[in-house]
Amino acid sequence: MSKDALRVECYGVVDELNAFLGLASHSTTEHPQLAELSFIFLRIQHELFNLGSILATLPEDVHPQQPQITSIEISRLEEEIDQFNESLPPLRSFVLPGGSRINAELHICRTICRRAERLLVRLSREESVSAESIQYLNRLSDAFFVWSRWASHALQVQEVLWQPNESASGKSGKSG
Repeated sequence: MSKDALRVECYGVVDELNAFLGLASHSTTEHPQLAELSFIFLRIQHELFNLGSILATLPEDVHPQQPQITSIEISRLEEEIDQFNESLPPLRSFVLPGGSRINAELHICRTICRRAERLLVRLSREESVSAESIQYLNRLSDAFFVWSRWASHALQVQEVLWQPNESASGKSGKSG
């Protein structure tokens, strides 16, 4: 298989996501308030490795005992999204990555996850891809967003809100 094959790109981006999640996981160790995330992130890293393994295996070569992404992993993510979202104030604006290192790292994870999802959808048009794998990445990117907000809340760091008029051509009244 060529190094630039779409299947290789898919599991390469999943691997990239796993690496960035490792960085975010390390950042959680610097804040006792985020210990809960450390355990979740370790599980997610194993799940991402399972996903990469499946993507690196042609569908006809998948072993029956090979770990898969299933509805169980998806349900777990959905439960965690709901759990962590409970304590957050409602969004009144889009949020920008930042405010803290862990927030920015989780936004990086979110965007890489979305890229992996888009690539997997594209691959599914050409080859057999489990619907659960695509759905898992979709839910995982939402989870990263919620976890980024939750981390800011737990650390008592103000979220950076999008202010459209803060651009260079905006009407913020600031002179440059």
